[in-house]
Amino acid sequence: MLSVEQVQTFQQIVYDHFKAHGRDLPWRKTEDPYKILISEVMLQQTQVARVMEKYGKFVSIFPDIFSLARASLRDILNVWQGLGYNRRAMALKKAAQHLVSRFSGRIPPDVDSLTSLPGIGNATACAICAFAFNQPLVFIETNIRTAFMHHFFEAGIMVRDAHILPLVAQTLYQKDPRVWCYALMDYGAALKKRYGNPNTKSIHYKRQGRFEGSNRQIRGAILLYSVSSVKVLVGSMNPMKTGASFLSFPAKPLSLFPFTLRITLPALGACGNCSRASRGCG
Repeated sequence: MLSVEQVQTFQQIVYDHFKAHGRDLPWRKTEDPYKILISEVMLQQTQVARVMEKYGKFVSIFPDIFSLARASLRDILNVWQGLGYNRRAMALKKAAQHLVSRFSGRIPPDVDSLTSLPGIGNATACAICAFAFNQPLVFIETNIRTAFMHHFFEAGIMVRDAHILPLVAQTLYQKDPRVWCYALMDYGAALKKRYGNPNTKSIHYKRQGRFEGSNRQIRGAILLYSVSSVKVLVGSMNPMKTGASFLSFPAKPLSLFPFTLRITLPALGACGNCSRASRGCG
């Protein structure tokens, strides 16, 4: 349990930093629940700088929940390209369709309704409610976790979110929770740059691998290909020769792929159940 003095000191530090170094982000210039929902989904596991490059174009092409619900997945993915985790774009389209059919296109101002939508977890739902509806909610995301771990926990110990949540609740500035959350997140982001990421001491921390050359990049390319009208090129198909077969997705003339994807197939032998060259029947 924090003392009143500890709470006030922490709040003052966070607000002082925000006044001097608060980030100028486009989704903070609106209280439109739709645009805030878009920004929060984009920010899931994605750096702010990358979202800055895509947010404006996305909400320009899909300015409301109805246009997003009507749009083809191909058109959405074309705009989404570069953010990674393309399943978020798929979930976003499904969420838009749910919002139109279940809520008449209105973004519901409560966490339970928001978490019933595809791709919206508790932290994202709380952030939407805080930023769009100025609701004083207790939640944790990576920068909030950083701020509290830096100030209230000794280095070298593993920390659970269950240890942090009571502190988030005690220090929550009830009069203006929207600005408080902005300030808290900006402070946590600055601490990471200055001291490294203390989230590595969180028991919930998972290190994200590089995107380039990863399975995530391959899955994203395949997904983009699957909704495009381009035909696959098949090269040197000799099913009985190990490593000879590959599928090539050309980088040009397509703008969808920043690389040529080659999938090497294993050697194919005769199936024990039939005479076909196969990796197995079924």
